[in-house]
Amino acid sequence: MNLVVLSRNVKLYSTKRLVEAAQKRGHEIRVIDHSKCDLVIEKKKPKVLYRGEEITGVNAVIPRIGASVTFYGTAVVRQFEMMNVFTAVESQALVRSRDKLRSLQILSRAGLGLPKTVFTNYSKDVERTLREVGGAPVIIKLLEGTQGLGVVLAENKKAAVSVIEAFNGLKARVIVQEFIKESRGEDIRAFVVDGHVVGAMVRTAKEGEFRSNLHRGGTAKVIELTLEEEIAAIKAANAMKLGIAGVDMLRSERGPLIIEVNSSPGLEGIEMATGVDIAGQIIKYIEKNV
Repeated sequence: MNLVVLSRNVKLYSTKRLVEAAQKRGHEIRVIDHSKCDLVIEKKKPKVLYRGEEITGVNAVIPRIGASVTFYGTAVVRQFEMMNVFTAVESQALVRSRDKLRSLQILSRAGLGLPKTVFTNYSKDVERTLREVGGAPVIIKLLEGTQGLGVVLAENKKAAVSVIEAFNGLKARVIVQEFIKESRGEDIRAFVVDGHVVGAMVRTAKEGEFRSNLHRGGTAKVIELTLEEEIAAIKAANAMKLGIAGVDMLRSERGPLIIEVNSSPGLEGIEMATGVDIAGQIIKYIEKNV
């Protein structure tokens, strides 16, 4: 097959691993910076140009779209879909996953466990918002934040009120979530490919930090999911209509709680922790569907 990875950096671990895995299985593959693509939209013959050259003969694309270029990146993915090219992550699923509020609503409708969450239209009754999630401490998240950026732990009522009022004053959209004390600074990343969990790790926040993201200094180790956690991860990926997903969840007294479903999950942490060839699983998924 002729494959394309949509990535802005050929040196990224995830991008390199996908290239290696595809070549190992005998496929032609190239990396294209989606931010440098031009889209030609016309009746019956949509085209993608890369550095002035028309891209043809592609069987499948693997989107690795960063949050900062979601709008244009998804437009490029959508253009390939119009050209009847299989995309490992569909454009609409990618857009849904980047909208934290919409994602939570979809997951809630699917009957999945979630931390109690409140979203308001810059309400001035901040104290009522805090009461709805059980009071301080609370987690306050920017809707556009990624990799732990834009996530604040307000440990008491006064701090929570100050942070929420500051964000409201800046017209920055935030959600307020209950703090799950029993998670103890740990969360689970389950990597789902084609409706199966192919690897799972537990991420632990570094000392003095509540965010367990590896980009924020957290550590990871392999973990065996419970049946309930595995079912929740698969159900979450299916609800978001993602063939490839990183499902993040917390262990709580009321079972697994989904905090995010990532449509471009990194491979480095999960492969290092589990020793599983996740990139190879992604290529197999594409082979099955093309």
